[in-house]
This record gives sequence, C-alpha cells and structure tokens, in this order.
Amino acid sequence: MRITLLSLAALSLTLSACATPAGPVEITRFNRAAEGVEYGKGSFAVEIADTSGEAGAEEGTPLSATPYLNAVAAEMQRIGYSENSGDAAVVAKVSYAVRDLGEQQRRGPVSVGVGGSTGGYRSGVGVGLGLDLTSLLSRPQARVLTELSVRITEREGGRVIWEGRAAQESNAGSAAAASDAAAQKLAGALFRDFPGESGESLTVK
Repeated sequence: MRITLLSLAALSLTLSACATPAGPVEITRFNRAAEGVEYGKGSFAVEIADTSGEAGAEEGTPLSATPYLNAVAAEMQRIGYSENSGDAAVVAKVSYAVRDLGEQQRRGPVSVGVGGSTGGYRSGVGVGLGLDLTSLLSRPQARVLTELSVRITEREGGRVIWEGRAAQESNAGSAAAASDAAAQKLAGALFRDFPGESGESLTVK
C-alpha cells in the first residue's frame, strides 16, 4: 500500500478511531423481586467472595480487589442501601477477574465469560511517499477481558437475593483497562436500573 504525504494525518486519525479502547459492557442479572423481596433498603456490607476452595486463591483480601469493592459499595449506596459492616442486613459478595486475551482481533460483542467481533480495514490513496502501512493496519491489538460478579445475600440465613455479572473487553494498557476505571464502569453498568429484570442479558455502551 502506498500513500501520499497529505493523507498521513488523516490516516492516523482514522487508525486511532478504529482502535476502540473499550467495547460495551455485557451484563446478566437475576433477582427475587417476583417473590416479594424489597431492594434498596437497610444496611449492607461489601466483601470479596470466598475463593478459598479455588486453585491459586489468595488468603485475605488482595489489594487488587480494592477498586472493585469500592465501586460496588458506591453503587450499593447510590441505590439506597446504607453501609454498616458491623451490623449489615445484606452482604454484597464481589468477585473479579482480568483475563489476557492475547494479540487478537475483536471477534464480536463481549459476553460473560467469552470475548469477540471481527473487523478488517484496508484502504489506500495516491502514490508518492512509498510508505508501506499494511503491517500497521493488520497488526493485532493485545486485549484483556475484565469481569465483575456480585452476589447480594441476606446476612441471616445466607439466601441469595440478587446476582449479576458484567464483562468488558478493552485494549491492554489503555485507560479503560485500568482497574479503577474498569471497576467503576462495570459496577455502574451492573447496577443500572437496579434490580433489573430477572434473567435479563443486556449490552451497556
């Protein structure tokens, strides 16, 4: 592919636009509203979900969990709960994961647990400079899949009254992939229009 000098700036802008740093958030939610459970009232605590039985699980709360715990706590307060870790009526149990998807093209919308959307780009105008940008245009982008799961249980009895999962694919190393930004976006999408329709799957842009 050969391109004129005057077209370089335009191509650079086009490449930046095509390299979307983050895709939409895919969420799935379940609740017990049909059984008469009332949401958004009373006190809550937030904690990391128990992963002690999983291979490679860390003891205690890892520092990497802090942005996700804080984001979920902020959403719980926004929807009407009051934080009281010592005497909470419900507990929001949080789990999260950041998965390296490697250097690959997007292969479709992200869904919980999987990734994907294909796309391709070819163009060329004029002659003159002789700069070959084919390899740049076709070079795969490293991607990560960030997942957040929240299960709200009653402190007394441990009954699960709400559960949701969210996932988003983004460029590795981008601002969108940073833990604070990813946690806030995933939690915000997950708790949007809380408690939602039980069993629904949505795409939040």
